[in-house]
Formats: sequence, C-alpha cells, structure tokens
Amino acid sequence: MSESPEILKSDLLASIPRELREELLDAYSQILRNFKERRWEPAELNGGKLCEIVYTILRGYVDGNYPTRSSKPGNMVDACRDFEKVPVNSFPRSVRIQIPRMLISLYEIRNNRGVGHTGGDVDPNHMDASYVLETAKWVISELVRIFHGVPTEEATAAVDGLVERTLPIVWKVNGKLRVLSPDMTMKDKTLVLLYHSIGPVGEVVLCSWVEHSNAAVFRRDVLRRAHKDQLIDYDQEAKTVQISPLGIDYVEKDIL
Repeated sequence: MSESPEILKSDLLASIPRELREELLDAYSQILRNFKERRWEPAELNGGKLCEIVYTILRGYVDGNYPTRSSKPGNMVDACRDFEKVPVNSFPRSVRIQIPRMLISLYEIRNNRGVGHTGGDVDPNHMDASYVLETAKWVISELVRIFHGVPTEEATAAVDGLVERTLPIVWKVNGKLRVLSPDMTMKDKTLVLLYHSIGPVGEVVLCSWVEHSNAAVFRRDVLRRAHKDQLIDYDQEAKTVQISPLGIDYVEKDIL
C-alpha cells in the first residue's frame, strides 16, 4: 500500500476559512514561542485564545457556516458541552466530545490558575505551560486528522512540521539533529539547535549533535563562553543547556 502524501503547510486545514486558519496557527506559534522563552503566563494566555478559535471552528463545522473571525462564547464551558447534543451519527466523537472537553480544561488553566486574573490557586508555571502546549498540539493534530482524513501519526507530524519548517537548516536523522551549514561556528550551531529544541538539552547530546571532536573543549570554549555571554543557561551540575531569551534574539536576528 502506498504512503499518503505529506501534508504541506500551505495545504494544512485549507478547508477552514483563511482568517480562522491564520488565527489558529498564529495562536499555536505564540504558545510555542512563549514556552521556548520560558514566559509561562503569555503561553497560558495564548492557550485561552486558541480555545476560542477552535471553538469557533468546531461551531462552524457543525453548523455548516463558518464566521470569518473567531469569537468568544458567553460561557465557554456550556458552549463546549452543547456539542454533546450534536447527533451521534452526524459528526466524529472527537468533534462532539473529545476536543470540546480538552478546550474546557485549557480554558480552566487560563481562567483559574492565576493567569487570566488574580486569585488563582497557583502562579503561572512550567507545568501548566507544558500542559497548555501539549494540549494545543493535540487539539490541532485532531483537527488535521479530521479535516484531512489521515492517521494520528501523520496529523501529529504535520503539526510538528509547523515548527520544524521554520528552521530549514536543522535536519533530524536517526533521532539526531544536524545543522546543515558546514561553515557555521560551533557556537552558532549550538544556539540554532537549542533554539530548535523545547526545554533543556543534555550537554553530551548537544556535543554529539554538533559533532564536536572534544567534549572538554566544547564545554570550555562553547558552553561556558555562551553562558558567560548570557546566550544560554549552562547548568554544570545537571549537565543541561537551555537557550536564553537573549540567545533566541541572537539566533533570529543574526543567524536566521
């Protein structure tokens, strides 16, 4: 059996009106960007915006009439529960039950975890932001699976591609990452790979990705110097490395 063709970014969710599609992908990009920069509160707030956009898309899909822009229902919980009233044989369970319930949980993070207003149980944090990011990815992957009629793995790969295609010089092969720029300095390769990754990367893994011939020299000349310049955070005890907001700015302005 032949493999189905890869879903191109330009074709992703093409049956949804362009304005809604752009709102959706922009909200996801903002969640990812804020997460990379460890800006937990904006990442979680963007999760709330994504909920409103996905709700609007589901409502348009069920009603057979899409609005041009997203809108916020008066009561997100009740509005999402209304999808359970949709006839069982008319739409997939994911549209009627699963995605709406995920939206309710995402909106709960935005409203009642110290994000949308004061008085929540906890302040914005890495754990909640991680949940927002992964849930957003799952929801968009489900939309891709439904609208394109592809398996879950292909839908997820298409959403991953939204990120990976923003860095065409990074190549993933056999579980490793490579920077496709032979003349780039070790420092710049390191920063590009950290920019591409979400969260900390082990120094041993990073050294193998950039194919440095000497781990001790890599630590001394690349990691410690970049840490001193505040481009990265190099935790020598945990042996992990993570790009800083200053490093992100350097990659975007000076390398990409």
